[in-house]
Amino acid sequence: MEFQKSLGRQVFNYDNGKIKANIVKHDLPFGKNYLYIPHGPEISFEDIEAGLKNELAAFVNGIKKLGKENKSFFVKMEPLNGSTVELLYGMSGSRRIKKSKKEIQPAKTIVVNLKASEEELLSLMHHKTRYNIKVAEKHGLRFSEDGSFEDFWKLLKQTSEKDQFNTHEKGYYEKLLNFFRDGEIRAKLYFIKLEDKPVAGMMAMTYGDTVYYLHGAMDREYKPMMAPYLMHWEAMKLFKNGGYMFYDFWGIDSKKWPGVTRFKLGWGGNQIEYPGSFDLPISSFWYWIYKIARKVF
Repeated sequence: MEFQKSLGRQVFNYDNGKIKANIVKHDLPFGKNYLYIPHGPEISFEDIEAGLKNELAAFVNGIKKLGKENKSFFVKMEPLNGSTVELLYGMSGSRRIKKSKKEIQPAKTIVVNLKASEEELLSLMHHKTRYNIKVAEKHGLRFSEDGSFEDFWKLLKQTSEKDQFNTHEKGYYEKLLNFFRDGEIRAKLYFIKLEDKPVAGMMAMTYGDTVYYLHGAMDREYKPMMAPYLMHWEAMKLFKNGGYMFYDFWGIDSKKWPGVTRFKLGWGGNQIEYPGSFDLPISSFWYWIYKIARKVF
């Protein structure tokens, strides 16, 4: 949440010891905004001995009140637990909660279990993934933790133009790396180089026992060398030896990103699906306008 503050966003916290939610205010054009609850709300079922319905009602009323105070026209929630969604749907007073197609966090991901041996990890991969790792090794590419942010940004801009996707502004990535340079959560850049030239790069974040692959890029001139395959394989071995247990590829969607999804599926990880995104309208009129605008634009 401190990182969100560093981006200039207003943040709030709901915590009564039983239900918790970090809340971020997202501004929209024309002076409008909505509230966003990433990976939440979290419900501590073991701490609620009775009156679950009342606790949920208090939570819903609380975020509605917060929304009205901030002139937000809806609240977006993306819980990690399906039981949370069922409870919110089932209680009276929250029947207006709607499943949303607009997701901020990916609803599906691939997670590789780094507790397996290197031989087991290789055996679980698609045969083409193993082959492409060998292709990259034959070209004399090397994995490096040394490289500048400008190197990464240049690769990312080139990739976004070729693959026709939008990136964040340059300053966002710089802030992300600087903010999480040290501490419990860390973000860092890794590269594949041909001699001293970066031909592929990635940003990874570590938290607890898990590594999250956030962003990746490559120089298309060197595409036949299969640099991204060697990059992820060397990263997996590095983090495995560092004691991390899981490598999360952070998002798949066969419709939105077919090529990227095929690439990630090739590593033989477990597919995990979260409940998705849910909206609680506060102003029905402006929420309806918002949905129409999203379809048009």
